[in-house]
Amino acid sequence: MNSPSSASNLSRNSARHRGFGKITQWQQTAFGLEGKSDIAQFRITIYQDGIIRIQASRYDSFESNPYSVITSPDQVKFSLIEKDDYLHLSTAGIMMSLDLNSFSLSYFDSKGNLINTDDSLGISWIGSEVTSYKQVQKDEKFIGLGEKTGNLNRSGRAYTNWNTDYFAYGIGDDPLYMSIPFYMGIHDNGAYGIFFDNTHKTVFNFGASTNRFVYFSAEDGDLDYYFIHQPTVGEIISSYTWLTGRMQMPPKWALGFQQCRYSYYPDSEVYTVGQTFRDKKMPADVIYLDIHHMEGYKVFTFDGEKFPDPKSMISRLKEKGFKVVVIMDPGIKTQKGYLPFEEGLEKDLLVKYPDGQTYEGQVWPGWCAFPDFTKEETRRWWAEKMAFYTEAGVDGFWTDMNEPASWGQFTPNLIEFDYEGEKASHRKARNIYGMQMARSAQEGAALQNPNKRPFVLTRSGFSGIQRYAAAWTGDNVASEDHMLAGIRLVNSLGLSGVSFSGYDVGGFAGEASKSLFARWMSIGAFSPFYRAHSMINSNDAEPWAFGEEVEEISRNYMKLRYRLLPTIYSKFYSSSNSGLPLSESLAVQFSQDQNIYHTAFQNQYLFCDSFLIAPVESTKEITKVYLPEGEWYYLFSDQKHSGKQTIYQDCPLNYLPVYVKAGQVFALQSDVESTEYAHDGVLRIHVYKGKTGSEYLHYEDAGEGMEYRSGEFLKRIICYDSSSGTLKFEKPEGSYPSDFRKLKIYFHGFSSNTVKIGTEEFHLMTEDFAFLGKLTEFDPLPEQDHPYFKIKNLPFLELNLLNEVFEIEGLN
Repeated sequence: MNSPSSASNLSRNSARHRGFGKITQWQQTAFGLEGKSDIAQFRITIYQDGIIRIQASRYDSFESNPYSVITSPDQVKFSLIEKDDYLHLSTAGIMMSLDLNSFSLSYFDSKGNLINTDDSLGISWIGSEVTSYKQVQKDEKFIGLGEKTGNLNRSGRAYTNWNTDYFAYGIGDDPLYMSIPFYMGIHDNGAYGIFFDNTHKTVFNFGASTNRFVYFSAEDGDLDYYFIHQPTVGEIISSYTWLTGRMQMPPKWALGFQQCRYSYYPDSEVYTVGQTFRDKKMPADVIYLDIHHMEGYKVFTFDGEKFPDPKSMISRLKEKGFKVVVIMDPGIKTQKGYLPFEEGLEKDLLVKYPDGQTYEGQVWPGWCAFPDFTKEETRRWWAEKMAFYTEAGVDGFWTDMNEPASWGQFTPNLIEFDYEGEKASHRKARNIYGMQMARSAQEGAALQNPNKRPFVLTRSGFSGIQRYAAAWTGDNVASEDHMLAGIRLVNSLGLSGVSFSGYDVGGFAGEASKSLFARWMSIGAFSPFYRAHSMINSNDAEPWAFGEEVEEISRNYMKLRYRLLPTIYSKFYSSSNSGLPLSESLAVQFSQDQNIYHTAFQNQYLFCDSFLIAPVESTKEITKVYLPEGEWYYLFSDQKHSGKQTIYQDCPLNYLPVYVKAGQVFALQSDVESTEYAHDGVLRIHVYKGKTGSEYLHYEDAGEGMEYRSGEFLKRIICYDSSSGTLKFEKPEGSYPSDFRKLKIYFHGFSSNTVKIGTEEFHLMTEDFAFLGKLTEFDPLPEQDHPYFKIKNLPFLELNLLNEVFEIEGLN
C-alpha cells in the first residue's frame, strides 16, 4: 500500500480542521484491514473478539507507544463485507461499520445494538493535534480515566493528561500526577471502553463547552486507540488489563498498615515509632524513610549524622516485625565527586538538550540532572545502584517526584529522551517517565533480591503502571472533602486497571482534627493500600497522637484489617489474574442503576466483593446510604435490609457504615500485630444467607517469595448455593500446605440448628460475636457512652481442616 505524501500533508494550512477524507484505497489483512485517503492512512487490527485497534496517521509510518500494551493480536475469525459505501467488519463480539466517504466508525454489539459511533467530523487534525469526535448516546455516562478528580460520572467536564506535581491540590483540580487515558461509556444499550494509546498531552472532553459531541485529542502523534466491548463493565476492565497487564502478586506485608512522615529522623525516632506500635498493640508492618534519611537529599546516600548505622537500625526494626521502605527521587545532584552523577555523565544516561548538554532542573538537592529511564541502559544502571539500599536491609521502594517534578514546574519541551532508541522530546516522554522509573525500581528490587517479591510505590505513571507499582494519590489535604475525594480517586484508579492504590490517611498537607483522623483510619482499613502520612512542621499524626478515643478507634480498625487479611490477600490474587479492582466502584456491578451516580452515593464502593462501604464525613452522626440490588446485612449487627432503596444509617465515629451482600462468603484470621507474626491457626469463614449464592476463592502462599509461580500455593473454592442450602469446599489446588489447621464457620441469617456433612449430623453452637472491640468509656457521663454492637447467639461450626471435597448441607 502506498502511503499518503508527507510533504503534501504538512504543506496544507495547519490552522484549520482537516478531516480524514474519503478512503481511496483499502485492503484486508490477516488481522483486519488497512487503507488510505488523500491525506492520511489507517490500520484496523482485531486483537480479540471484543477488542479492535484503530490507527490513523498523516505520516508515512505509524507511531506507537512501546510501553503500555504488552499483548499481540489473537488470530480472530472475522468477516469483512463492502456494501453501499460502507465496510462492515464482524467478530463474535463486535460489529463495526466504516463509512468509506469519511472514515467515520460505528460499533454495534453482536445483536446489532449501537454501542458507539463517530460524529460526522470523525477523525481529524488541526496542525499536529489529532482528535476523534464521538456522538453521545441517550443518557450516556462516562467513567474512568484513572487519577482524576470530580464526580464518578465524568459528563460535562474535560480532563487533561499531563503528569503534574501538584502539592495540596483541590478536590476538583486537574491534571494530577498520573495519566491513564482509558474511559468507559455506559448507556441503555450497554457499555464500551476506549484506551487512547498516545503518550503526548491528551484531552478528554465529555461535554464541557459543547453539546454536540465528546472527543479525545492529543497535541501530537497518531490517533491510536483500542475500542473494547464486552457484556459487562467488569469484563471491559479485564480486557483493558489483558492489553496493558495486571499487577504482580505483592508481598503480604505490603497489605498491612504502613506509617510514613516527612520525615522520621534520626534513627532513634524511627525505632521509637516502631516500638510504640508494638507497645500499644497496634498492628503495623511498614515504616518509611522520607528524604531526610539522605545526605543533602541525594539519592543512594544516608545522612551519616542522622543515620550513622542504617543497617543496624533496620535490623532492629525487622526484629519487631517491620519492613522499611525508602524514598527514591529521580533528581541527581550535579555535584563533582558525587558518584551517581559522575557515572550518569560518563555512561550517557542523563536527559539532555538537543545539542548534547545535560539538562538540569532544581529539586530538593539543588540543581539536578535526571536519569533517562526510557533507555534500557539507564534502567539497568539504576537497578544496580539500588544495591546501596538492599545491602542495608531495605525492603521496598517509594518513587516520588517522578512526573518529573522540578521547581518552577515548567520543564522545557525540547529536552530529549532515548525512548527505546526512537528519540523523543519531553512532550512525548513526560507522561511515561514516572512509569519507567517505577519499572526501574521494580527491576532493581528483583535484581538485588531475586527470591523476594518487589514492592514499589509510585506517584506518577501511565497506562500499564499496575505491572510495576502500587500507586497513591499524592499530596492530599487534611479535610473532610479530601477524604471523600481520595475514595473517588482510588475507585477511579480501580476502574482503570490500577488495583493496588490508596491515599494518605489523615491527609498530608495540614492537620487532621481528631474526628477526621479517626474516620479516615476506619475508611482506610477498607482500601487496597493502607498508609498514614503527614508533613514536616505539623503536629504528630500517628494513630496514638490524637488522644485515647481516636487511638482505640484506630486500633479497632487496624485489627479488623489484619483479621481480614485472608480475604484481602485472596482478592489480590484474583485481581492479579482478572485485573478487577479490590475497591470496586458500584458502576462495575450496577452500571445501569442511576442512583449510584448521584453525588450523595457516588463514593460508595464494594471492597473485596463482599463489603459495601459507605464513606461518610466525621462530622455526621447519621447518613443516607443507597443499597443497590440484592439484600444487605449491616456488618456489625446483622440487621438485614432489602436492596434498591435508600436507608438512614447511624454513623457514630466508631462505626463506619459497612454492609455485607447477602449470599457472600469471606474469611478472617485471629488478631496479629504484623504479617510476620503467627495467627492461631483457625480460619474463620463467614457465610451470609441470601437468595443468591456466591463463590469465594481462598488463596494462600508463603507471602513473600516467588515459589508460588511454580505451584507452591493453595487455592480453594468455597461455594455457597442458596437454592440447595449447601456450602461446598472444593478440593485444594497447589502444593502449599495451608497455614490453617482448623475451620470455624459462622452462619449469618440462617435458622438451622443442625447441619450435615455426608451422613454425619452436627449441632451448631452459638456465641456472641463482635467485629470491633468495645471502646473504653473515658468519660463517666452516660451521654458520652459509645455505641457497641455485638451479634447475639451467632451459630457456628468448628471442624478440623479437611483437604478433601466436603459439603455442609441443611442451611436454611
